[in-house]
Formats: sequence, structure tokens, C-alpha cells
Amino acid sequence: MRYSGWISIITGLLITGMIILWLITPSLPRPGQLPGDIRIEREHFRFYFPLTTCLLLSLLISGILWLVQYFSR
Repeated sequence: MRYSGWISIITGLLITGMIILWLITPSLPRPGQLPGDIRIEREHFRFYFPLTTCLLLSLLISGILWLVQYFSR
């Protein structure tokens, strides 16, 4: 817990960097609109499951937590 302030700052900077990247490059697919996200639209029915987005977020969060654990030793 001695580096929790630094971890918060770095996480905030990473999130800010991702948002700036999405604003600068509008041609990149947005989260929720990635290939592999399941979308079914009918006349009176709409189903959406962001499978690829969930997998990428899980990978990102796992990597951040691994780095936190690695640097806290």
C-alpha cells in the first residue's frame, strides 16, 4: 500500500491517454463497436453483447493488477 498514490496517478494518466487517442483518431473502432461484439437487431427486438470489448477490458485490468503486484514486492 505504500505506492497506492502513484498507482492512482498512473491509472488516471493511462485512462486520459486512451481518451485523447480516441478523440484524435476517429477511425479507430470504439469500445462496444469492435469486431466480435455480438449485435442482433430485429423489428421489435435488440440484443447486444460486447464480447470482444469485455475480453480486452479483462486483459487490460489483469495487466494493470499484475504490474501493481510486481512493483509492490
